[in-house]
Amino acid sequence: MAEDRESLLEHYRATRRELLAALDGLDEGQATEPSLDGWSVKDHLAHIAFWDDIRTAEVARISAGFESAWPHMDEEQTEVLNSFIHWARQALSLEQVRWELAVSRERLLAAIMSASERGLDDAHYREAALRSTHEAAHAAWIRRWRAERGL
Repeated sequence: MAEDRESLLEHYRATRRELLAALDGLDEGQATEPSLDGWSVKDHLAHIAFWDDIRTAEVARISAGFESAWPHMDEEQTEVLNSFIHWARQALSLEQVRWELAVSRERLLAAIMSASERGLDDAHYREAALRSTHEAAHAAWIRRWRAERGL
């Protein structure tokens, strides 16, 4: 079933506001300390930016009439991919990760704004689902981590 474009855009704007609120007030040391389930807050942000980039490409690909390039993955496959992306982006500065996060979201919103009707149909998506709750889950983990640490 096709998503309502405006509702989908607002969904992504709202999840980003929620994530940014979870980050509010963290200093660089807190954001780069790998104490959030073995990752730093920065690592979580780089991970979200990666998935925004994947989702952006999927929206363009599916809007052009092609099939998703991402198969459904089981838990082990997802862990392998996430581990690789964590490794690949771990050395990025916090400044670059914040840039990646902002730019990847801008590209995703632009892709949704120009998506075809097919590109708004979640039935064509697999691993990089169109209406993702992924970012909200990361925001919740960051809020939990902050609460545990009294931040």
